Amino acid sequence: MSTQHTGLIAILRGLTPAEAPSIGDTLYDAGFRRLEVPLNSPEPLNSIRLLADRLPEDARVGGGTMVQVEDVDRVHDAGGTLVVAPNTDPAVIARALELGMEPSPGVATATEVFTALHAGARALKIFPAPSVGIPGMKAWSATVPADAQFLPVGGIDAETLPGWLEAGAAGAGIGTTLYTPGRHADEVRATAEDLMRIWDRHHREKDQA
Repeated sequence: MSTQHTGLIAILRGLTPAEAPSIGDTLYDAGFRRLEVPLNSPEPLNSIRLLADRLPEDARVGGGTMVQVEDVDRVHDAGGTLVVAPNTDPAVIARALELGMEPSPGVATATEVFTALHAGARALKIFPAPSVGIPGMKAWSATVPADAQFLPVGGIDAETLPGWLEAGAAGAGIGTTLYTPGRHADEVRATAEDLMRIWDRHHREKDQA
């Protein structure tokens, strides 16, 4: 996977520790290097620990739906390095940075974008992406520092992903399109490979332009 952008993040809501090894291996083999286990999943810290221990060093694993500072400490103790939230909370961002983790707070307004940036975050989760839309992201992009990255989440699939990437998104969070509880690893692999082909094609065309 290209290292010049944050890339595609697998959102594994509902993942169980029993599924974590096979789903983690499948996603890694397909090219995903960032995996998020939302904290409202069954035994999320156990799944995060299993994935963090199992996957190679270039994989980053973390928690999603992290809305309290205590969540950051719990995920850190489980070996996680990603802090993904649906909202912008400067205290959560600060704690993540203090622990050497990567915060991706949720933003839906310009005020939240700059609150997150001023708190030190650089990878901003546009959530819900359909509400902000590509025009909203492009408007924000014209006003933020060059190192700020936007990651749309919500409604991202093989049809919508290319438009976001062409508009300047640094990646995207992929949820139910990619994984739902109980989905067979072979199905996850097929979807993951389709998404990674789109990602790779976008960057090949960009490099050739």
